[in-house]
Amino acid sequence: MSDPDLLVGFDTSDDAAVFKISDDLALIQTVDIFPPIVDDPFDYGRIAAANALSDVYAMGGTPRLAMNILCIPEDLDQDITLGILRGGQDRCAEAGAVICGGHTIKDNEPKYGLCVSGFISPSRVKKNSAAKEGDVLILTKALGTGILSTAMKADLPSPGTCRAVIESMATLNKKAAEIMVKYPVNACTDVTGFGLVGHSFEMASSSGLTITLDSGSLPLLPEALDMARMGIIPAGAYGNRSWIDCGAAIEGDVDLALTDIMYDPQTSGGLLISVPEKEGLELLEELRSSIPAASIVGHVERFHKKPIIIR
Repeated sequence: MSDPDLLVGFDTSDDAAVFKISDDLALIQTVDIFPPIVDDPFDYGRIAAANALSDVYAMGGTPRLAMNILCIPEDLDQDITLGILRGGQDRCAEAGAVICGGHTIKDNEPKYGLCVSGFISPSRVKKNSAAKEGDVLILTKALGTGILSTAMKADLPSPGTCRAVIESMATLNKKAAEIMVKYPVNACTDVTGFGLVGHSFEMASSSGLTITLDSGSLPLLPEALDMARMGIIPAGAYGNRSWIDCGAAIEGDVDLALTDIMYDPQTSGGLLISVPEKEGLELLEELRSSIPAASIVGHVERFHKKPIIIR
C-alpha cells in the first residue's frame, strides 16, 4: 500500500521511514536490535542505542522519542539487565531523546535495541538515493569494528585498541549530523551491517551512478589492518562480499586486507555523506575540528561499468 505522505519507504533500502505530517514537519521512524558484541552490559547498551539512533541522524533528523526493545534470559542477573538499560538511557540522554516505554520478552540470549522516532522538515530529508555526479564521499568514523570485535573475542587486540573500538561504536553521530545539515548535502547513509562497500552500493544503485572508493584514504581503527592481514574476518564480511560481488570491480593492486575492511560489517559506524566537492572540502574541515577520523573516501561519477569501483 502506498501513501503520498510516505516520503521514504523501503524501496531504496534507506535508513529509516519518513512520513509527512505537515508542510513543515515529518516523522522519522526506525528500529534496531542485536545481541551483545562486548562483555560489559553498560557498553553494550550504549552501543546498541547509538546504533539505533544513528538512522535518524543519517536522514538529517533529530531523535526525540525512543522505546526499549529487550530480550532477556529468565535467569539473567538483574544487575546485567539494569546495566544494559542504563547504557541505552545514557546515549538517549545525550541525543536529547526521551525513553518513553518499551517491550521485554524472554529469550535464550540477551538482545537489546530501540525503536526511535525523530523529526525533520520534509524539505531537509537526506535520502541515500540522491547522490550527484561530481560529489565527494565523506566518512565520519574509522572502519574495522566487525574485524576488531571478532578479534576481541580471542583477546588479540591491545587494551587500548579494545577501548578505542568500544568508544567508536558508542559515539553518537549527533555532532556529525549537526555539522552536515549546514551544507548542501545531496545524500547520506550510515555505514553499518553491509559495510562501506555495501552501503555505498545501495547509494550508487539507487542514485543511478557509480561510486569510486579510494582504498588508500580509509580511516582505520587501531590494529584493524593487522587483524585483517591475520585473517580475523567475521562471517558477515564474506556474506557482504558475496552479495555485492557482481556489482563491484577492483581496479589496480588493492591490498586484500583493505578490501576485507571495506566489506567488514560495522556496528554503529559513521555517516557516509555525498556532497559537492567544493562544499565537501569545507564540510570536511569543519568535521575534523571535532571528528578527527572524518575523511574523503571516494567520489561519485556517471554510471560506468559497475555501481562500485574500488581503487
